[in-house]
Amino acid sequence: MTAKTQQLLNDKAWARWLALVLIASMMFFAYMFVDVMSPLKSLLEDKLHWNSASFGTYAASEYFLNVFFFFLIFAGIILDKTGIRFTGLLSASLMVIGAAIKLVGISEWFQATAMCGWLDSWWVSFPGSAKMASLGFMIFGCGCEMAGTTVSKAIAKWFKGKEMALAMGVEMSIARLGVFAVMWISPLISGRFDQSVLAPVAFCTALLVIGLLSYTVFVFMDRKLDRELGAGANGVAEDGSDEEFHISDLGKILRSKMFWLVAMLCVLYYSGIFPFQRYAPNYVQETLDVSAETAARLFSVFPILAMVLTPFLGAFLDYKGYGATMLIVGAVIMTCCHLGFALLLPAVPAVWLAVTLILVLGVSFSLVPAALWPSVPKIIDANILGSAYCLIFWIQNIGLCLVPLLIGETLDATGGYRVPMLIFASFGVLAIIFGIWLKALNSRHNYGLEEPNVKKSDAVLAAEAESAEE
Repeated sequence: MTAKTQQLLNDKAWARWLALVLIASMMFFAYMFVDVMSPLKSLLEDKLHWNSASFGTYAASEYFLNVFFFFLIFAGIILDKTGIRFTGLLSASLMVIGAAIKLVGISEWFQATAMCGWLDSWWVSFPGSAKMASLGFMIFGCGCEMAGTTVSKAIAKWFKGKEMALAMGVEMSIARLGVFAVMWISPLISGRFDQSVLAPVAFCTALLVIGLLSYTVFVFMDRKLDRELGAGANGVAEDGSDEEFHISDLGKILRSKMFWLVAMLCVLYYSGIFPFQRYAPNYVQETLDVSAETAARLFSVFPILAMVLTPFLGAFLDYKGYGATMLIVGAVIMTCCHLGFALLLPAVPAVWLAVTLILVLGVSFSLVPAALWPSVPKIIDANILGSAYCLIFWIQNIGLCLVPLLIGETLDATGGYRVPMLIFASFGVLAIIFGIWLKALNSRHNYGLEEPNVKKSDAVLAAEAESAEE
């Protein structure tokens, strides 16, 4: 009698999608916290005496430890050595700790302390409250970026051979919903508490605690799956592979030309998205001459098309392919949108035009991430996948750390947004070049970036072969 094949936990659709919701909710709350102060830039200038350069330095601080202290490199090693359970809980905890420090830094209580006075006494152009908030944002950034790579590896594990790109697309849509939500919620909460900067930050900090609890539930599910897979207690070999991670394996990543092309495209593309996101509400406010709350609500439409389209694009990638082509098209759209922000919207300052450009940029923000992150498992071995993701995030963080500084200084120097928008557009042009190079190399060596992710069953292949013979 033939032995019955054991059904694993992730073979059950309800289980793997529940796992996705649990880990995606952590990223949803993280994305809310990242941009909670973006709609409040003018309030920060009025109440905490920050300027554009201070705001840019604060925005860059999220990536400081990741880049200059190589935290993301260590995060990749931690992820591959200890697994997604420990690393996910660590990253969620770091986000909560960093958020609490930032909350203290912008509070009236802290501004009245001797410590704030001491912080104000050096680097006087950068207020003490900004220094403390930046310290918290640095620690939060370590947890947030580590969480991003952990979530990617967790999805690759739970959806291996299944709807992986669709799952990654759904996760990104849920996370981006946080950007939409916070653009509305942050000014609303601030207004309800007498234009307070502290209240919306406190609210989002509480949500991060809920995110930590949701990931804890996922940990119990993942432990059960590992018992079924026969993995070790530390969760290594979580992908079901017998190969174990070794530090020397990092050389395989660094010697891969495909890895570097993906990493460069990633840093260039995201340097034109996330730093822009920090300044966009203020850009809309000044260009259209509207209130900060109205500007934040107008920009909140940015992730709408991304939220709607990304799962469908992920499913398209799973069943049809064309990942490299999607990367190029997304970079072209981003470039055109930033040129529109730089040249067209200032000449025709209409709400309908601003909303159109923002929505179309959201289409780009669907195409590139939907194709980028599911492409990495195709070019990197499973046992070093976490390190590969973290190396890409580290390279990405270099851009995300330096670009806000550049934009802040440029904004103070020029007094307007035209030059900053042209800088964002230039990143798009370079991303297009690397995308074309990536597609050419994929065609030459057949890495499968243009091929579907979901493998056809033997029955389907046999039917297709029979049809072809007829």
